[in-house]
Amino acid sequence: MHLTFYKYHGTGNDFIMVDNRNGLFPKNDVTRISSLCTRHTGIGADGIILLEDDNDSDFRMVYFNADGHEGTMCGNGGRCAVVFANKLGLIQQNTLFSAADGLHEASLLGEEVRLKMLDVETIRRKPDYLFLDTGSPHHVQMVHDLETFDVEKEGKRLRYSLYGKSGSNINFVEDNKENKFSVRTYERGVENETLSCGTGVTAVAISMHYLGLTDNKVVNVLTPGGQLVVGFEKDGSRYVNIFLKGPAKEVYKGSVKW
Repeated sequence: MHLTFYKYHGTGNDFIMVDNRNGLFPKNDVTRISSLCTRHTGIGADGIILLEDDNDSDFRMVYFNADGHEGTMCGNGGRCAVVFANKLGLIQQNTLFSAADGLHEASLLGEEVRLKMLDVETIRRKPDYLFLDTGSPHHVQMVHDLETFDVEKEGKRLRYSLYGKSGSNINFVEDNKENKFSVRTYERGVENETLSCGTGVTAVAISMHYLGLTDNKVVNVLTPGGQLVVGFEKDGSRYVNIFLKGPAKEVYKGSVKW
């Protein structure tokens, strides 16, 4: 038995995409899912995304981390899912789809996707970092010399020491001035640094505005995999009408022995 899959990436955050409208994918097989994501011996990816039928929207996106467990919202994965749904003929330019954190609107803009994120109600401020949920939990911390910073070591330490077993994604940020920030992210579930994290970039942009490091409500964030744009509005203490915009590309189609 063979599984047909597609490989997509959003600024280097890569995913195995599967059309699961027939419901045959074994979603409870943690070991098998993890093995597909394992680099060198599997297909290799930061996660697996299933596209499924949904009664309340155009489609449902189901996201699994590379460790084989179902995850929370993935911003880069959400943009890839929109492009994949378009390829399958399920949507045209605009869509409403369901994910782990609820319904999301999105639009195809040439080679980019503009994805609406959920509102951010609460930001927890600590002396050295901020914590907020942008569909997934995020720790945001300013650092110097980001390029040489040991993201894996320090990210792993904070992920477990501060947040326990459930963990949090850990974002390290450097201010490049002129409304541009650089970020490197340690992702839980992948348990390593990824080239980009969409919900992390969203958390960074909002955090930079919250800290007063930018007055702009459209913020450019540079990841190792490329640049993303985050926009938002402020409503009292809440951040609303948040969008994440950036590329999402198909890499190849393949078949793997199942």
